[in-house]
Amino acid sequence: MACLHDHNCEDHDCSSDWSLYKRIDLTKASALNEAIPGSVKSVFKAWEHRLNTSEEHLESNEGDPELLVFIPFTSDVKLKSISIVGGADGTSPSKMRAFINRDGIDFSDAQSMQAIQEWDLAENMQGVLEYQTRYSKFQSVGNITLHFPENFGGDTTKIHYIGLKGEATQLKRDVVATIVYELMPNPSDYNGACLWQGQYSRV
Repeated sequence: MACLHDHNCEDHDCSSDWSLYKRIDLTKASALNEAIPGSVKSVFKAWEHRLNTSEEHLESNEGDPELLVFIPFTSDVKLKSISIVGGADGTSPSKMRAFINRDGIDFSDAQSMQAIQEWDLAENMQGVLEYQTRYSKFQSVGNITLHFPENFGGDTTKIHYIGLKGEATQLKRDVVATIVYELMPNPSDYNGACLWQGQYSRV
């Protein structure tokens, strides 16, 4: 489901709504089939810069419009909606599919796996459309992979901006302290009894 931004941004700080780009781990963000390696990082920026098409953008290889974008977060997030600003002349993506908390998805995986949600996209040249998630399914998102399988007829697919609306929840789940108990003999206990000694380790 898509909708227009339903508030007047002169009276409301829209940028704060779309601030999850600050939670993206850009060092690990990646894209498959990008014409310029690393260009995917340029699409994550402040909301007020979403229409700046003079900057570097993400573009697929010539003759192959399919893109797969991996977006890891520095903390778990609750994702409410997504906004995509694509290119002109048929190069905007026309469909988007999402997978959450799955590492290492390639095109074969994306085509065979059931997406958690799919959207038909419009040519959103002014960045005023947002696509709502099924919010109950996007509550503990450590990473999201967006699959753009086709566009509006262009030889390549271009994306200038990917906006993510939501809120951060907690630290990454792979940074968890667990308690490991070890059985340690107590030298002062002459009866040979043993005590449980709690010892923390980080996994």
